[in-house]
Amino acid sequence: MTPAQIGAAVAGVVLVCWVVGAYNRLVSLRNVLVERFAAIDALCRSRHGLIERQAALLATALASARPRLDALEAAARQADAARGRAQARPTLASAVTSLRVAEEILSDARSRLPVQTMGGDELSAIHDRLAGDDAALTFARREFNVAVDRYNAALRQFPTVLVAWLFGFRAGGTL
Repeated sequence: MTPAQIGAAVAGVVLVCWVVGAYNRLVSLRNVLVERFAAIDALCRSRHGLIERQAALLATALASARPRLDALEAAARQADAARGRAQARPTLASAVTSLRVAEEILSDARSRLPVQTMGGDELSAIHDRLAGDDAALTFARREFNVAVDRYNAALRQFPTVLVAWLFGFRAGGTL
């Protein structure tokens, strides 16, 4: 082998190693993003059950609040459907954006409920658990958004953007 061939072979090996390393880094960052979304998914599922129970208890206590409860139940179903789509593809920005919008609608519907301390101890306990889940969900969203920012930053770096384009990596959306 000539020195030129050796140099070309070494450059080729270095290029292949770099591509493999960049690909592995993107996969690792995407996996962290998916793990962070799993925490959000679990909290949303828990909260959905609590909201359904809360609506059932309020329906028996307040007949006049039926339109608000219907709006809450519809918003909860919409948020659950959006969560399911985002769970299937947490790196897809449009799915995460749909979840964020559905969560905002659900939050608005929850804020329109009548006083939530009426209805006894069970309703009060549900309200407390919802408050705890909301705080945990806020933290989980921050962690997810940090993971998305890191992933998106890696996608924008110059040589890595070529590997991302080659293997179909797409930017993620934040909650």
